[in-house]
Amino acid sequence: MRLRTVLATATAGLAAATCLTAAAGPANASNSRTSNPCSSSVSIDRFSDALDKTTYDGTFVGNFSALAVDKDGSIAALEDRSSLFDLNAKTLQPKRAVHLADENGADLDSEGLAIDRDGTRLITSETEPSIRRYSRDGKILDRLPVPSSLLVAPAGRAVSNQTFEGLTLLPGGHTLLASMEYPIAGETSGAVRFQTWTRTKGDHFKLAAQYAYKPDASFLGVPEVQALPDGRLLVLERGFTSGVGNTVRLYLGDPRHATDTSGIDTLTGQPGVHLIKKTLLADIADCPTLGATAKQPQPNPLLDNIEGMVITGKEKGRYKVLLVSDDNQNTAQTTRFYYLRVRATPAF
Repeated sequence: MRLRTVLATATAGLAAATCLTAAAGPANASNSRTSNPCSSSVSIDRFSDALDKTTYDGTFVGNFSALAVDKDGSIAALEDRSSLFDLNAKTLQPKRAVHLADENGADLDSEGLAIDRDGTRLITSETEPSIRRYSRDGKILDRLPVPSSLLVAPAGRAVSNQTFEGLTLLPGGHTLLASMEYPIAGETSGAVRFQTWTRTKGDHFKLAAQYAYKPDASFLGVPEVQALPDGRLLVLERGFTSGVGNTVRLYLGDPRHATDTSGIDTLTGQPGVHLIKKTLLADIADCPTLGATAKQPQPNPLLDNIEGMVITGKEKGRYKVLLVSDDNQNTAQTTRFYYLRVRATPAF
């Protein structure tokens, strides 16, 4: 969603990403190798504003909504204005830009990204919402089914610009998961739906279980979700308050004992419905500033409209996690990359 202002098979994705190294940032980006703790579970190595308000081959570089590690180790960066970039993993500099469109040639509100085991791109658009499979050169190869209740009104009960934001493949690549950003109409519990699909013959996907996740407050949505190798999830929660700035929190979600809500019409907080269990890993406002500056009021000048996340590897027991903010092509916001190290407590 434009807030103002996959593991593409989990094991293979992490293996391909292990060689990723630090991206060179601008003068104000920290290159410190100290721990820079945000919490007991999360630390930040550095940030980079290197791509802020730049262009590549005539295309604005920004509006980033999702990240993924490609099969060659490069970073795929999705814009919510229908462009998909390939970025050099070391420098973040664009190497390629592909324009995306729907079946009628219209632009997408492209929000979620996962790279499948064959290198094709699974991409959400939150307009309908939809999930399409694209070739590397932007050709549509497939379109996944979506439950009627998650379609935008009047076809369904979802609110426009508040639908599929996060997308990730679970370990083994057999299950795809998409996170809704906000609740559908009538969901008085405040919970959002996480929809899954299972792989069928020919690498198609069919509808499968659905789970519910509850953000901390009504103004917080879920802009991104990424699967860990053990099946748990890293979940971003994000919101914006005018005059105050952004709230961005990173959670560990555990769906193992969650109720399948696909047959529940309306989530009202009814007993017996078990939500995805969540554990706070860090509030990004608690990270050290690292010398960052903000173009508008923020609880921490490091913060911006963080919307994309990908796991790029693992080192010394901690996952290397890359975040990116969506600048909405707005002079008051910044395209900023954040390099985190995340310790997820053992699942068992």
